[in-house]
Amino acid sequence: MDNIQLNKLFKIWHLGLLLLLLLLVSVGGFTRLTNSGLSITNWEIFTGILPPLNDQDWIKYFSLYKTIPQYKKINFGMNLAEFKFIFWWEYAHRLLARIIGIIFLLPLIYFIIKKIIINERVYYFIFILLLFLFQGFLGWFMVKSGLTLHTDVSHFRLAAHLTTALLIISLIFWSYLNINSQTLTIQISKNKFLIFLLLLVFIQIIFGAFTSGLDAGLIYQTWPKMNLNFIAEEVSLQSFFSSEIFYDRSHVQFVHRIIAYSIFILYVIFYLKKIFSNYKYKNYLHIILFFLFLQILLGIFTLISGLNIYLAAFHQLTSILLVMSILLLIYKLKY
Repeated sequence: MDNIQLNKLFKIWHLGLLLLLLLLVSVGGFTRLTNSGLSITNWEIFTGILPPLNDQDWIKYFSLYKTIPQYKKINFGMNLAEFKFIFWWEYAHRLLARIIGIIFLLPLIYFIIKKIIINERVYYFIFILLLFLFQGFLGWFMVKSGLTLHTDVSHFRLAAHLTTALLIISLIFWSYLNINSQTLTIQISKNKFLIFLLLLVFIQIIFGAFTSGLDAGLIYQTWPKMNLNFIAEEVSLQSFFSSEIFYDRSHVQFVHRIIAYSIFILYVIFYLKKIFSNYKYKNYLHIILFFLFLQILLGIFTLISGLNIYLAAFHQLTSILLVMSILLLIYKLKY
């Protein structure tokens, strides 16, 4: 295989990984939204590749699920058919993660041997590999938090799991954009605002995970007010600057809203400033604005719909597309 074919294969590998990772995050979102994440109580790296193949296997998995607090306090009396529904979501999530891990690792070794990945890119992809391994650990670490004392997983561990997935996607997308570039570095001086915006979006996604993990969207399902007030009744100046913003549902939802407003206002100011100038990359500004509008609208409709799971999953997915659109503009500003 010549270098042209290898480079083409290298691009296809990137695109395939990105599509699979977006699918994985979507399946993970549905797993969370259907409360399916605790249905498999063991961490089975190899034996868990095959699903239950007979009634005896199903009874075994169901019996293990019956020992955890989520079943005893929330799903007590669930029948086997209902258990199978939540089991398949978690199983699909784990199986897809395993498949992506193999699709990442084996071609990575091949591309390094063929010297398609050289110099700094070797360390870059080794770092991504370590993130994949860490992500697998985080997945079990998250599930483990809901197996003994609580009926759900830790919202901190959930946020870490999602953020690591987002970081992996971002790094692979950045590599794809820079396939023909000499370097993977970002010129910070040219991108100060966009890097700050990207950081805000990451923080917003973290608080979105907190909102999901704490079921904070189940309260104050009104917009733009939180019931009768713009600021939730439980939120005060003193409590806002306390640990309540990480633990209390009202505070978490309020912070999630405030960060969204901040991102929107800051970007619109930046957008208007650039759009009426001789800015070279106006089309990319439009792309970011589109995903930002879509993200906010989906957030609003998810809330007022009573947490429709399809809207919620799409809301999570568009947050990743928003990150990718910002990275795309950062890449263009290299030239």
